Amino acid sequence: MLISVLAAAAPAAAEANPYGLAAALREGGLISQTVFGILCLMSIFSFYILFTKLIEQQKIIGQGKKVHQTFWRSASLKEGGAKLEKNTAYKQLVDDGLAAQEQHGKLTDPVEAHEWLHGSLARSEAAINSKLGGGLAFLATVGATAPFIGLFGTVIGIYRALIKIGASGQASIDTVAGPVGEALIMTALGLAVAVPAVLAYNWLQRRNKSIAEDLASFSVDVLGYLVSGGQVRPTVAAAPTAAARPAATAAKA
Repeated sequence: MLISVLAAAAPAAAEANPYGLAAALREGGLISQTVFGILCLMSIFSFYILFTKLIEQQKIIGQGKKVHQTFWRSASLKEGGAKLEKNTAYKQLVDDGLAAQEQHGKLTDPVEAHEWLHGSLARSEAAINSKLGGGLAFLATVGATAPFIGLFGTVIGIYRALIKIGASGQASIDTVAGPVGEALIMTALGLAVAVPAVLAYNWLQRRNKSIAEDLASFSVDVLGYLVSGGQVRPTVAAAPTAAARPAATAAKA
């Protein structure tokens, strides 16, 4: 009996709390509710961009590892490109390099092969990096503006508190506690949205920089292969043979 009474009293006490988030939004009116909604949307889109970009980056990083291990063991650039997954960054570089090599032979105005191929590969790299950077501007915008949006809610809350003080003629705690609490909640929400967005932006930018460096290195290798007629290619460690694996295992043991 006592447990049921306490269980029934708990929701009533929660609803009667005049200083909770729901109460602050209810008392704040349309402005506070709009600010809260904007901050929630900013947070949702920020985390969506974070997770989608992480998946995209991890996919390219995984492709890079496969390229370093197996790509340059192929007999030709076309054969290696055929083994790469479709619609991937590394395959795009290979395909653009091969296409530029074919186009160079059709040029009527003489242009050095190195210059033409280098420009084509650089353009391909720029397109890939631009795609990787998509959405990061939104994170930067959220990190820069969310605190000010929360501050706007704070200003409105303080303004309402001053109006209540002027209407009542006294600055009692029960008069100003609600609006001031609402103001502090909006400030905290603005910071809670901005800080993860800034951290995500910096982290994704650092990962993009690392990916861009790997793509640039691969692009240079492709360029060297094309302008040398296949004579210049990165040195890749030979894969261990079936006979060598048991010997290596025995040596470790």
